[in-house]
Amino acid sequence: MTSPRVVVVHRRSEYNELIRRHGTRGQAEFFLGTRGRSIAAVAQAHAVLDDALAAVHAAIPRDWRRGSVERAELARFPFEPDDRVVVVGQDGLVANVAKYLDGQPVLGVDPGVSGNLGVLTRHALGEVPALLPALGSVPTEARTMVEARIDDGQTLAALNEVYVGHASHQTARYRLDTGAGSERQASSGLIVATGTGASGWCRSAWLERHSLLELPRPTDPSLGFFVREAWPSSATGTTYTEGLLEPGCALTVTVESDRLVIFGDGLEADCLVATWGQTITVARAGRLLSLV
Repeated sequence: MTSPRVVVVHRRSEYNELIRRHGTRGQAEFFLGTRGRSIAAVAQAHAVLDDALAAVHAAIPRDWRRGSVERAELARFPFEPDDRVVVVGQDGLVANVAKYLDGQPVLGVDPGVSGNLGVLTRHALGEVPALLPALGSVPTEARTMVEARIDDGQTLAALNEVYVGHASHQTARYRLDTGAGSERQASSGLIVATGTGASGWCRSAWLERHSLLELPRPTDPSLGFFVREAWPSSATGTTYTEGLLEPGCALTVTVESDRLVIFGDGLEADCLVATWGQTITVARAGRLLSLV
């Protein structure tokens, strides 16, 4: 019988990024100094993350298989159906990995680096040794995901939200069909968010326009959508700029620009492109994130 495999997901620290960009610690320190920052705090956060990763790897049973993947390599990593995924880092890293999974249990671990809210990476390092052996059987929270599908068959899923619009957030032109009605719009694009994403970008849009819409909760099956900065004109409307999508409902976007992009959870480099006349359907995804 094949032993379980634990895949540890992490992201390069700011310290690693600085060394990669500037070559040496001394050059990185000089660069930070020109901006009024010290490398000491950056190096300390790097050490905390390194220690956390070492502790997680040490907690994996010796007879189990193991894998490790950095955020930038997620799109190329071959996840297996029976993997047990441990995310060590900030909350957003759970969202980054969710689109590449299909039901595998995800354990989010807070490494102790300052600035993390602990909403998705909610477990302390001390809990890992007891949780890892039970990952296949401990209860998980089913988090709704959102999926965009182009009429040529391309799909993209996300845990927080998907964005549809111009690549540089300039004016996007399209026809929007909400199910309750349709209209041509010119806007800065639209976002369709899950209950998990309702605490992020979606909430920002909700607060900015003083919306009375009741946003979905993390485990709700519904989605919320907001059109950003819709422009009223003789050819474009602003009637359908926010709403809820209940299970079984979808938004349909017919492209009337040269090209629009679709990306999820802020990963703009990992996007789909739809061109003039193509149709994009955005709805609840058929899969869920299984969050421990």
